[in-house]
Amino acid sequence: MKTRAIAIAAALAGALSVSACQTPQQQTGTVVGGALGAGTGALIGSAVSGGSAGGAVAGGVIGGVGGALIGNAVTRPRYCVRHGYDAYGNRICIAWSR
Repeated sequence: MKTRAIAIAAALAGALSVSACQTPQQQTGTVVGGALGAGTGALIGSAVSGGSAGGAVAGGVIGGVGGALIGNAVTRPRYCVRHGYDAYGNRICIAWSR
């Protein structure tokens, strides 16, 4: 059981290390996708390999990377569509795209 927890922690750390993104929305999508992919991959890898830690690690790493890539790809960044000015004359965003 301890080996499985270490394998899952290593898979999650690997998924987070490859999640470089441009916007906060994409970061959230990448982290969530990587975490879900790593967890699912670790469970499937452990089940397919008969409960071995190696299968869980391999499944977690593959699932984490795949989940991070998919999570980043499906998250659309939001853009400012209407600008305004605050009380100090600084340009601010008033309306965001969906």
